[in-house]
Amino acid sequence: MSSRNLSTARTLLAGSDWGPKGIWPRAVAILTRQHLESAVDRLWSANGMPEVLSASFRCKFLCLPLVLKDPELVADIRAAWFFLTRACHHHQYELAPVAAELDTWISKVEHLLRTLE
Repeated sequence: MSSRNLSTARTLLAGSDWGPKGIWPRAVAILTRQHLESAVDRLWSANGMPEVLSASFRCKFLCLPLVLKDPELVADIRAAWFFLTRACHHHQYELAPVAAELDTWISKVEHLLRTLE
């Protein structure tokens, strides 16, 4: 399921010039964030900590050092999630992220998840 989210996000990003203004950037951010969240849930399950699955995603990302011993990787995963979470919400006096910025974060998430595997 999560890989479909990321491919859909890339498709939306590629066709960003045809979509309604202001909607596609948040859709891309939401799909990319869901992809990252699914991977983190799989990480918790694989490490024998299914009880963490019922926690909020903020908690799951804050607890990553319990299973990942690379502080830089943890910081990068957290930064990606926090950026994507912020990009998912409308902020009255801020512009939505641009296509190049979203493409960078999609690539970053892909790289982080390859590193996790």
